[in-house]
Amino acid sequence: MHTLILSIACSVAVSIFLKLARRGAIHVDQAIFVNYLTAGALCLFLLRPDTARLLDQPAEAWWILSLLGVLLPSIFLVMAAAVRHAGIVLSDAAQRLSLTIPLLAAFLLFGETLSGMKLAGIALAFAALACLLTRPDARARGPAAAGPAALVALLGVWLGYGTIDILFKQLAKSGAAFSSSLLLSFAMAAVLMLAWLSLRRGTPWNTRSLASGVLLGLLNFGNIYFYIRAHQTFPQNPTLVFAAMNIGVISLGTLVGAGIFRERLGRLNALGIALALAAVVLLIPR
Repeated sequence: MHTLILSIACSVAVSIFLKLARRGAIHVDQAIFVNYLTAGALCLFLLRPDTARLLDQPAEAWWILSLLGVLLPSIFLVMAAAVRHAGIVLSDAAQRLSLTIPLLAAFLLFGETLSGMKLAGIALAFAALACLLTRPDARARGPAAAGPAALVALLGVWLGYGTIDILFKQLAKSGAAFSSSLLLSFAMAAVLMLAWLSLRRGTPWNTRSLASGVLLGLLNFGNIYFYIRAHQTFPQNPTLVFAAMNIGVISLGTLVGAGIFRERLGRLNALGIALALAAVVLLIPR
């Protein structure tokens, strides 16, 4: 069970990092670049991909890896914007509600049949998303009262993470080894971020930002690694891992955001959190 707790903690800690980055004068894009270098090194050390055959990937896998190389750092920047404008509570909930996108893709694009329970879960998830995106009373103050930037960022988080989930599922179907494809995705993301930073010549390299990227990489990879370990610990009960991870992140994100950072939520936002938890319960694999 400790592996699940660590995965949940790492996921929420990434949001906390992004929340505090501006206060610490950290350039998030520089930290994200070092994050992928750190995550790649940890992937090599802990998951031990076959480096001798690293480039020997199925032809179908390369276009998926290329998309992941673009989307992974891009969604990190979008998540940072969401945490800044909308807060940890709504951002983590939007991220977890992205699980509806691969389910819809399976139904609409890949011809899979959805059960009544899953359809109800998807409907609840969309209701939750609508509540999360609703601005509270204009007199309210704090991240949740932000304007269109918050709405766009939250929608970006939901759509971006859902698309990445689909791509990783398609990558697995292509026959690519998980550890190798993960390492290649990190490498491509790092190269893209380096190119982005090189084009932004007006922003000097910042030692604090680069050093903090190591911490971000530890948290980012820790979330992935401990989630994998949790599935290995409970091989006969993936439902437990799925439910605990999603419910845990939404619940802990709410406690941290509202309890520690005093993020103010409107009544509809609070209802959205409750509906998100109910949607996860209905969408648990059975």
